[in-house]
Amino acid sequence: MLRVSGLTCSYGLAEVLSGVSVVVPDGSVVALLGRNGMGKTSLCRCVVGLGPPRVTAGLVEYRGTRLSGMPAHARARLGIGYVPQGRHVFPSLDVVENLIMAARPAREGSGWNLERVWEMFPRLAARRRHGAGQLSGGEQQMLAIGRALMTNPSLLVMDEPSEGLAPVVVEALGEQLQALRASALSILLVEQNLTLAMQLADSVDVLEKGHIVFHGSPAELDGSDEVKRRHLGVGV
Repeated sequence: MLRVSGLTCSYGLAEVLSGVSVVVPDGSVVALLGRNGMGKTSLCRCVVGLGPPRVTAGLVEYRGTRLSGMPAHARARLGIGYVPQGRHVFPSLDVVENLIMAARPAREGSGWNLERVWEMFPRLAARRRHGAGQLSGGEQQMLAIGRALMTNPSLLVMDEPSEGLAPVVVEALGEQLQALRASALSILLVEQNLTLAMQLADSVDVLEKGHIVFHGSPAELDGSDEVKRRHLGVGV
């Protein structure tokens, strides 16, 4: 279980998160929603150990281990995988090189390897010797997800995986994320696409100016026109 408790962090003197608490139970998908600039990416960076921002208060714990002060590579070894906003694949490396550089042994049973990534993303298999910089946006997103899976995570932190993708690509991505959800992989999903997030999530948190302003099920959020209008811009 990922537990974020009373997290406060800042960029210089500018506080971006204030007392935020989020829980991702094992095997669950928690969607973190909110308009741009509300602190969602900052929360992801605090979880995976990338700075800035600087954590000034609160705790991040994963499966009982306090992560405060732990570098990003040590958190990855605990089982935390990261799909960053903007993909950030290595353009000078080919698809296979991008994947194998991240590979770690599975913790138990069968895990993620090249063959399993090809099975989930056949398009990557067909483009395996192409440079990552030659891929389309959708292919680069598949590669970013595949690279994170090659670390054999138990928790996947995904920051805006559908950003900038054509609707048909988002639909295919949704099917792939549903398959990950069915595998009981824990996921913290930051997403602007409300429809996609609601299809995938077990629970939803809405972030507004560094504060959690809603926590509940997708059905509860769907029934709250006020929350959707005020904090997500839906129906405005």
